Amino acid sequence: MQREMKDGSETSIKSRINDKDVEFKQWVTFHIDGELFAVDALQVVEVQRYGEITPVPGSNVSISGLINLRGKVITVIDTRVMFVLPHKVPDDKTNIILVDFNQDEMVGFIVDSVDEVINIPTKSIEISPRVSSGDTKSVFVKGVAFYNKKMIIFLDIEKITLHLTPVESGSEY
Repeated sequence: MQREMKDGSETSIKSRINDKDVEFKQWVTFHIDGELFAVDALQVVEVQRYGEITPVPGSNVSISGLINLRGKVITVIDTRVMFVLPHKVPDDKTNIILVDFNQDEMVGFIVDSVDEVINIPTKSIEISPRVSSGDTKSVFVKGVAFYNKKMIIFLDIEKITLHLTPVESGSEY
């Protein structure tokens, strides 16, 4: 009987060791047009309620405009326009997720609603296949995974931001 208990405890130790070897990453999840998306939680600075956005004439169509957050001007991207989804009038659930783009700049993303912060094993995230060669939006996707029987689409903030707000050299003013 003691031998059985010993074998059982060894098995549980092995499973705990294997769990420790798995690398997890935290993600902030949110909804856009009924789909579940996620961004790296380490990049998220804060989540704001949707508020007044100042439009910028001549900017990329996906850019809603600018907001002032405690004296800092932040570019806000409309994710529905970026993914060519139908327009939705902002409501009480609409949020702006503010993410660090680099040390000097934050970017905001308008989302239908913020869901939760989750831990996902990095090895469970599969690289997303490109749908077509002309599909520029699929390059914004890092990968996909299933969590609680729902597919999550992981976004690449750096690629999105560089595509929509390219840095111009010599843009000193």
